[in-house]
Amino acid sequence: MIVLDTHVWLFWTNDSIDQLSKRALKTIQSQDTLGVSVISCWEIAMLVAKERLRLTLDIQLWVNQALLYPKIKLLPLDADIAVSATRLPGQFHGDPADRMIVATCLRHNLPLISKDDRIRSWGNVNVIW
Repeated sequence: MIVLDTHVWLFWTNDSIDQLSKRALKTIQSQDTLGVSVISCWEIAMLVAKERLRLTLDIQLWVNQALLYPKIKLLPLDADIAVSATRLPGQFHGDPADRMIVATCLRHNLPLISKDDRIRSWGNVNVIW
């Protein structure tokens, strides 16, 4: 299993695979399971609420449908992940969604698919792009 960063989940489920790198697409296609942190649902809903993202469906319908997409598995948050997100090693930026996604990867020892340069340069989680 790999974990999809929020933007990657959007690209994958909205058939915008041209936004993915060739390596990211190949890795996604080769996996049996694609993990999505529950915080990604919140992050997308916040982007819609702030009108920074427009979807063709109501956000609740979009999330429900996107979670039914083949291979997608919703990864829950728990107290350990929440606390770990505040204790990430080294210098990590303050975005709460990114912190929760990275803490989820660390907790389950899973790689992350992300184009986010800040996460990729952090160096404490295996990031594929």
